[in-house]
Amino acid sequence: MYIVKRFFSNRHRTTLIILEVVLLVTVVTAYILFQASTIRNQSAAELSKELTSTTTPVHPVVPVAPTLFPYIEVSDSCDWSYIGTCINVRSGPGTEYLVVMRLRNGMVLKVAGTVTGEDGQKWYKIEQDATLRYPERVTSDWYVLADTVTLVQNNGNHRLTKGQVATTTKRIVVRLSEEMLYAYDGDTLFMQEPISTGLNLTPTPVGTFTVYAMTPSRYMQGPIIGVSDQAYDLPGVPWNLYFTKDGAVIHGAYWHNNFGQPWSHGCVNLSPENAKKLYLWADIGMKVTVEP
Repeated sequence: MYIVKRFFSNRHRTTLIILEVVLLVTVVTAYILFQASTIRNQSAAELSKELTSTTTPVHPVVPVAPTLFPYIEVSDSCDWSYIGTCINVRSGPGTEYLVVMRLRNGMVLKVAGTVTGEDGQKWYKIEQDATLRYPERVTSDWYVLADTVTLVQNNGNHRLTKGQVATTTKRIVVRLSEEMLYAYDGDTLFMQEPISTGLNLTPTPVGTFTVYAMTPSRYMQGPIIGVSDQAYDLPGVPWNLYFTKDGAVIHGAYWHNNFGQPWSHGCVNLSPENAKKLYLWADIGMKVTVEP
């Protein structure tokens, strides 16, 4: 009986010792983990403090220039009535190619690229509008001798995006009774120039509008169903400010010189020089008021 009691007593003591060891190991492990966590937190805090207190080196920021596109401007050719020596547009990069059109002063055309002809001269290949009303009228490529025109750079087409609100203080007033255009920045007059607005059968719309699109060059063609039955073909119409979705535009007109009297199919015509001045000053989203 004594031997059995001693056996169980010794076994109980051994169990207690094992439990104490396990408990001690658990406590020590928890303490070590706690200290490690504290050290990590302190290190992260010190690193964060160090990073935030470090002075960021100043590097000069160079603004990204807006993307520019090449256009040619015609200024040393024949006038609106073809008086003078006209610059020719040819079907290929050389004088041996056919003349497909004659350029008049004030025209602006977009350049697709440059080509060196067999004679070593540089030629500009002209890029046509992607949305021609009558594309079948253009029957070949167009090339213009580079030395005969002026290359200008412009940031191309602009269109008012959905939800975009213009903050400009610039505005345009068109007075049909005077055949006059006024451009203001606030109350300051920027421009006052004679214009040609729509004829009786194709009047310029009256009201307040917004310049929703701008383009340096546009190929305009007619007839336009519901607007005009007249056939016309006018490539390189310069400096266009669109203010109605039906196609009313303020633009330069290189094909007439009748500014100060109605002469258009509903657009507002300016001389090419005045149209360029207005275009470069204008802002997308500005107001256009057309008064009787």
